[in-house]
Amino acid sequence: MKYKLLDAQRKFLEIPHDYSLDVAVYLGGYGSGKTFAGALLGILLSLKFPGICGLVGAQTYTLVRDTTLKTYFEHLESMGFVEKIDYKWISAEQKLVFYNGSEILFRHFDEPSKLKSLNLGFVEIEEMSDIPYETFKVLLARMRQKIKPEWKNFTYRIFGHTNPEMEKGWLYQTFLKNPPVNYRLISAPTTQNIYLPKGFCDELKNLYDKSYYDMFVLGKPGDYSSNLVVKDFTDENVKEIFYQPDLDLHISCDFNVDPMAWVLAHKTEDKVFYFDEVVLENTTTAKTCDDFYSRYPNHKGKIIINGDASGDNRTCTSEYTNYVIIKRKLASFGYDAEIKIKGFNPPIKNRIAAFNAKVRNANGDICLYISPKCEKLLYNIYNLRYQEGSSRIDIPTYTQIKQMKELKFLSHPFDAASYLVDFYWPIVL
Repeated sequence: MKYKLLDAQRKFLEIPHDYSLDVAVYLGGYGSGKTFAGALLGILLSLKFPGICGLVGAQTYTLVRDTTLKTYFEHLESMGFVEKIDYKWISAEQKLVFYNGSEILFRHFDEPSKLKSLNLGFVEIEEMSDIPYETFKVLLARMRQKIKPEWKNFTYRIFGHTNPEMEKGWLYQTFLKNPPVNYRLISAPTTQNIYLPKGFCDELKNLYDKSYYDMFVLGKPGDYSSNLVVKDFTDENVKEIFYQPDLDLHISCDFNVDPMAWVLAHKTEDKVFYFDEVVLENTTTAKTCDDFYSRYPNHKGKIIINGDASGDNRTCTSEYTNYVIIKRKLASFGYDAEIKIKGFNPPIKNRIAAFNAKVRNANGDICLYISPKCEKLLYNIYNLRYQEGSSRIDIPTYTQIKQMKELKFLSHPFDAASYLVDFYWPIVL
């Protein structure tokens, strides 16, 4: 059996470096040959390295079964492989076993903790943008199958395929913004697939609007600013900001238990500089104060507490408000702390307008800067969106957070940061 591969598929299969690990993602539109190339690579690795153990998965098993596994069987049939002679499918264990001892496991990634016992030679990920970054890191750690002496020029491989993303998720950060040398992104427009039926792309062009066509046919990255809560934020707003122990230090708080989100900033008369964040899971106000003190035990200037006005209400677990707890805790550390909050929270649209005005005003002036240390706040800047066709912020549901843990960090760090801006530079709409 001979395959005539598309240029993008060939780049996907071949490794252009000599590192011990290759990580590649095939980013393409509908019908661009993504799953075809991934399944082909999995079979070739299994044949070339006898005894290798591979893992093929997606966020849901339905996607693995109906898309990826189906393509594996199509390849095996095209290659003339005969089941029970050249390979066998063990349904109870959901795995392919080849005549040379190689195995490919087919799994879902909804519970990544169950993957920690595996030692693998390769991993294929269907719809890579759907899996959380934490799952990807678990898979990286499983690239540890013992290399056999007969495996010449062996390279551990993680490869995935996906449609372009609408947001600056972990794929953007990992493969586009500042990728390591052995991390590769292969872009594949649907229009380059010469094996599609005649007129296929023209029909899609008639069906889709321009932005959708650009993404899911031409394979272009999405309009990352579409529906974003924070507008006009660019790399100019991101800069190294050095903590100044003699200046006033602002702590602006969002009092969610999981996560608790505080941002730390210095400010001038018209500018704000976020230099750090304290974002903790399953914690308390007092424990967050302890974390702050461990980072800045020798602050000389005044500490000013800003944030959510509802934090001035008593909690169900304490006779004291969150702000009283903070002030007493900081006083025990020897800090001079002052609370400055509004009597009530304004409409969220006011906070958003005030924040955006500092990001970049109508004259193009930038008055808001964020340190790269503020990873969760930047994650919010790049990903917090309005619900499609509305002015309501798209807050992740419990089910979505369960599937993708990092979603729990959406909204809270932004809320903390925008409370500070709204207090000092409010906009009344």
